Amino acid sequence: MSLMTYLAHRRTCKNKKAARETAIANLPPIYHSQLEQHDREILNTPVEDAARLVRKGEWKPIDILRAYGKQAVNAHERTNCLTEVVILDAEEWLGHSLESGGDANSRVNLNGPLAGIPVSLKDTVNVKGYDSCIGYSKHANNPVNHDASIVRLLKDAGAVPFVKTNVPVTLMSFESSNDVWGTTENPHVRGYSPGGSSGGEAALIALGGSRIGVGTDVAGSVRVPAHYSGVYAIRCSVGRFPRSGNATSMAGQEGVTAVYSPMAKTMEDLSFFLKTVIDMKPWTYDYHVIPLPWRDVRDEMGGKRVRWGVLRDDGIVTPSPACNRALDNVIIALKSQAQEVVELVSDNNPSVLESLCTASRLLYSDGGSTFSSHFQSFFESNDSGMRLVSRYFSLPRWVKFLHWAFVKYLKRDEIWAALIKDWSPTSSVDQWKLVSKRERIRAEWDKFWSENELDFIVCVPNPLPAIPHGGGKNAFVNCSYTLIWSLMDYAAGVLPVTRVDKEKDALTPGFKINSNTVARSAYKDYDADKMHGLPVGVQIVARRFEEEKVIWGLEKVKSVLEDVGEGYVVVEC
Repeated sequence: MSLMTYLAHRRTCKNKKAARETAIANLPPIYHSQLEQHDREILNTPVEDAARLVRKGEWKPIDILRAYGKQAVNAHERTNCLTEVVILDAEEWLGHSLESGGDANSRVNLNGPLAGIPVSLKDTVNVKGYDSCIGYSKHANNPVNHDASIVRLLKDAGAVPFVKTNVPVTLMSFESSNDVWGTTENPHVRGYSPGGSSGGEAALIALGGSRIGVGTDVAGSVRVPAHYSGVYAIRCSVGRFPRSGNATSMAGQEGVTAVYSPMAKTMEDLSFFLKTVIDMKPWTYDYHVIPLPWRDVRDEMGGKRVRWGVLRDDGIVTPSPACNRALDNVIIALKSQAQEVVELVSDNNPSVLESLCTASRLLYSDGGSTFSSHFQSFFESNDSGMRLVSRYFSLPRWVKFLHWAFVKYLKRDEIWAALIKDWSPTSSVDQWKLVSKRERIRAEWDKFWSENELDFIVCVPNPLPAIPHGGGKNAFVNCSYTLIWSLMDYAAGVLPVTRVDKEKDALTPGFKINSNTVARSAYKDYDADKMHGLPVGVQIVARRFEEEKVIWGLEKVKSVLEDVGEGYVVVEC
């Protein structure tokens, strides 16, 4: 039976890839033609301006769709970033809109704030008539019968969903690879990951095949792809952005809740996109969303002395030379404009390690059985990091206890010992204790934030730039710089700052790699020569439901970097 299910799995994967390539090949010839000057003008125009030109009747939505469709096909050829291709249906929706015919659900609002703007969607987002298999062959060839709440909102705003993008199987990885769709390449350096789990989105947006897209984030899944691929993203607090009616690999996991969040090619697109979604009253589309309108914080923030706290090192994995240089660039630029920047001394901070351990146990409290239940064959490929997680959970408890004791008392690796302690499926009693601990940790961070009068915390999104394909096995626990803020449910954004430079960012003999298994494993994949040209981002964190403040902070950092000549250059199409 295992052999039969594996053969069925292989057949499904082959057929889905073939169907995708057929869908692309069967697009009208214009989608396979070279970009014209007007196409480039469209692709390089901010979303807000393009929508305004549609509403004024100066730009045709079909021309916008075809320009983005061309570039999406180009981006896919370079990176393998697409899953479902919705372009032909998008043309039909636009046709109905122009003719004022057809069902209301099949028309696009060409007077809306996103009038005629193509929007890409992570493969988890349900679009009526299309699969959301998220890399599992078990869920392929099963098109959903409804649009997710975010899709309904986007259509009402005038947006045109036109492609879906690749993810890692399990959705718990900083890579984007699965048997169904294959591996997505980094858009800047081949052989490296674009990030995960919203890696297909990041790759597509970085290459201009979309300017705005929707991803998800539970442990950094929009922030790390933004960092790896050189785009902009914000992790919204739970209840600020629609999330119902979508696919997931871990239904019911609420210890660290996954959120849907926007991604964009530029800062102005990110700001406009998030504000537009909130101005559309998303709480009328999704009962998860709280009725909190958009708040303009520019006057408030511009009229006060803003205090930026720098979390330079989490005490687990010291940022690499490339990531530390990006962080230094931001700090120097802020100080050049008399911004108040304070170094947060790790000895006085709430424990990052305790936060990471608690978040990890909450995420995997079922022992990985839920994301594993979607595999239909034992022989299906799993993410390299999640494969290790599943193997460890399957060990007898006495073996894991002996391993923990060996790590703690013989290797004297306190950090790794703390992370693997009690890594077994959690009982209801222990789960309640973990949630109680989470709330205590949240209270500690809230008190720390208030006592230090912080507006923002600035830190790296990850200690390393993009990892090579297969690097998940070395990096899967190297996620504290994003995961701890998810545990707090803080709003946090990432912007690109610089690129890896093989001369400036090489490891020197004096560079100290922390003496724990997490750090030593992560640095196995750091090679400035091979990473040369990869983007490097910085993370701006504010407290819960402070998305507007994070947007202001991202805009401020971008502005001060440009003022000192260190602005990140987004490649135009």
